[in-house]
Amino acid sequence: MQIADHIQTPVASPSAAHSRFWQRLHRRYADMLGILPPAVPDRVAMEQALQALLHQGLDLSAALRVLRQLVMERLMVLDCDRKADLHAVTSAVTVLAELVLDRACLHVRQELDSRHGAPTSPGGQPVPLWIIGMGKFGARELNVSSDIDLIYVYEHEGETQGLADGRGKISNHEYFGKAVKAIYALIGDTTEHGFVFRVDLALRPHGNSGPAAVSLSSLEDYLQVHGREWERFAWLKSRVVAPRSEIQAPNVQALRSVVLPFVFRKYLDYNVFDSLRTLHRQIREHAARRSAGHPERANDVKLSRGGIREIEFTVQLLQVVRGGQFPELRCRPTLEALQRLARANLMPQETAEQLAQAYTFLRNVEHRIQYLDDQQTHVLPTRDDDLEWIAHTMDYADTHSFLRQLDTHRELVAQEFDTLLGGNQTCQSGMCNGPRTVSGASSAPDLESLIEQLPPLMAQRLLEWRENPKVRGLRDEARARLFRLVQQAAQRVSQGSLEETNAIRFIAWLEPLLRRESYLALLLERPSVLERLLHLLGAAKWPARYLQQHPGVIDELASDQLFTERFNATDFEQEMALRLAALESTGEDDDENLLNLLRRAQHAETFRTLARDVEGFITVEQVADDLSALADSVLRVTAQWCWKRLKQRHREDPLFGIIGYGKLGGKELGYGSDLDIVFIFDDDDENAPEIYTAWVRKLINWLTVKTGEGDLYEIDTALRPNGNSGLLVTSFKSYADYQQQRGSNTAWTWEHQAMTRARFVVGNADLGKRFDSVREAVISAPRDAQSLKAEIVSMRERVRSAHPVRGELFDVKHSRGGMVDAEFAVQFLVLSQSAQNPELLGNVGNIALLQRAEAAGLLPAQIGQAAATAYRELRRIQHKSRLDEGNGLVVASSIAAHRDAVLALWEAVFSD
Repeated sequence: MQIADHIQTPVASPSAAHSRFWQRLHRRYADMLGILPPAVPDRVAMEQALQALLHQGLDLSAALRVLRQLVMERLMVLDCDRKADLHAVTSAVTVLAELVLDRACLHVRQELDSRHGAPTSPGGQPVPLWIIGMGKFGARELNVSSDIDLIYVYEHEGETQGLADGRGKISNHEYFGKAVKAIYALIGDTTEHGFVFRVDLALRPHGNSGPAAVSLSSLEDYLQVHGREWERFAWLKSRVVAPRSEIQAPNVQALRSVVLPFVFRKYLDYNVFDSLRTLHRQIREHAARRSAGHPERANDVKLSRGGIREIEFTVQLLQVVRGGQFPELRCRPTLEALQRLARANLMPQETAEQLAQAYTFLRNVEHRIQYLDDQQTHVLPTRDDDLEWIAHTMDYADTHSFLRQLDTHRELVAQEFDTLLGGNQTCQSGMCNGPRTVSGASSAPDLESLIEQLPPLMAQRLLEWRENPKVRGLRDEARARLFRLVQQAAQRVSQGSLEETNAIRFIAWLEPLLRRESYLALLLERPSVLERLLHLLGAAKWPARYLQQHPGVIDELASDQLFTERFNATDFEQEMALRLAALESTGEDDDENLLNLLRRAQHAETFRTLARDVEGFITVEQVADDLSALADSVLRVTAQWCWKRLKQRHREDPLFGIIGYGKLGGKELGYGSDLDIVFIFDDDDENAPEIYTAWVRKLINWLTVKTGEGDLYEIDTALRPNGNSGLLVTSFKSYADYQQQRGSNTAWTWEHQAMTRARFVVGNADLGKRFDSVREAVISAPRDAQSLKAEIVSMRERVRSAHPVRGELFDVKHSRGGMVDAEFAVQFLVLSQSAQNPELLGNVGNIALLQRAEAAGLLPAQIGQAAATAYRELRRIQHKSRLDEGNGLVVASSIAAHRDAVLALWEAVFSD
């Protein structure tokens, strides 16, 4: 088959003939131009043309370049003769880019696989390469002389399979680095046939200093830790563009789940406005420097005032700011997004239509500028004949009318953009009021004027700011925000909705955040967040102290899902695994980073539970459940990480267990509770005791050491066999023998009481089942009821004597009729009756056990239920007291009914 067999007569085009680029193409490729059919080239037509070129002996590199030239000629002809609109032209250029990338990627991977084998994941699965198109490529808006902004991402780290003889193995990182270079050579290098596309990788993580291809976990880590505000705009239009086989693959969703949370935040962040102002100012300054001494460069239809970039910024800003709350705004093409913004009432319909018209006009001008010489430029030509040609091909009678329309469009665009960013005094979108009134230095008084406006205690507190270097060092906009927040707190005080002491707590909380201006902006933009914060600060002392220790957790208050969700252990642990993988992929998984990662995650989850608690969305029991589940997860994650990093480890999965006692075992943790835990192992390796001891010491250190992010938990191991004088980690056999009274060294009765609330928290599943069997055997073992009763009563008296209460006060935990009485009564019932009543064996909590005991006839009618109700209320009172850093003491008469219910339980259980 000859090329001539496919050649059709090219379309005559006196309009396009003025282009020097068109003239060059006709001189060089006159005998090939008919390969493409007359219509706008689609993928099928391009693929057929590519096959024809390859059939004639051109290698892939040359064929791709010639195909590009043929497609450009055809689009130029159709566009200038007004037989193809903007969408048709940009779509065709995008299809061309997708096709050539697909072919280049397949060709390169075949070559690399033949030398190194295919890349695989640690599980042996094939590892895909995703070529991500950014900006106009991602939005299918490529111009006719556009470069393509790419980011190369591969799914997993690992290594290639190598060849049959074992040679050629390389890491996935090295493999995909080679692939990127080879793909560039096929597309970006300039040869006798020119290039296919200029390729720009500057948007990849860490820019030009970063690796050419990154793993998905590295990308996630970068966006979470290093991603900057302007990059959210770049990623807004991102999509996988090649290879074609991967575009709709299910695992691409993993990539999307990484990108979406980065681009679309759950809250409205005014720093986006400030970031865009900064970026736009830099662009304008750069344009001004470029045009200095070259006035012709000032007519840049993309970067100058009122240009294409300002339309894109206007649209993207509204999308990024609102897209987290309104998913319907998440679309890539600019013209489509304008219509969606109008439908969402974020922009008047008329304005959207005017900006759409301006965008279409400016993009058409941009194409004609590039048609002239196939140069990547956006500057209007200075030659009169070129300007006349542009005007003519856009249906204007002369250059003057064309330029007048150009100025009209650009002035409209500039006005709308300046209005959005606070340049004018009106705002049609309803989103720019904040930046002008919040950021403007005139929107808040100076410090002295502010102090004069405040109530006495607040005024006295703010006197300290006169000499505070952090306050004095703030930018004018940040200082204005700070003072406005203080004004708003003072206004609430004057209205009676906020105590002045709580307003002072708010001021104390603000001070450490003076360098973190995004929080100031957030509080002003989202009054509901400020309201929640003030409520938390004023609700009790412990939340206020926690917020001062961990101010970054305020981010959680901006989540709309904060009060509709609860802690999910699976999600938490999966997230921690992803973060670890991201750190590992970039070599940042040192102990310090992992310690801080654990602390930030635990603090955020604790705060979410705290917020739900204070706002009344969850009960005391649910608070305890969630805090206990969080502790389980943190123990599980930390244990895994420490084992993996233990130099002495002798097996992949340790044969160990962590047993929780007390509040952890009973799933009754409170804020700041210690963890009572015991470590066991069942491993026949001769070095097992030393190995597991080293692991436990490392684990305890990771849990308790204080870093810049604080700590996790205090650990108490006193309940291990023989207490603090015993081994830190015990073999399972020794533990079982100790608890089951085998041998000379056996557990005390009070340790069996503790066993009623023991729970296997973390570790080997088989070992967990064996522990459960030991626990049931221990608590259901035959006992002399009278001796057991005497021992428990004696122990109760010793505990009470250590917590004396004087006067008319009542200690909800330790006084007669308090929580400990109910707990000891339950423990006696379990230890003495569970052999005959197996429903008491379960570690289901005191309330449920009291109800079960009554149902089994072990308690008089209503005694168990009344005690259960009293215990629940005493827990609630204790919880509220601890939130306010109290000691659990109340006036005795205020809880008389609950006290009497517990005393009735005690009498029913322990009276002879």
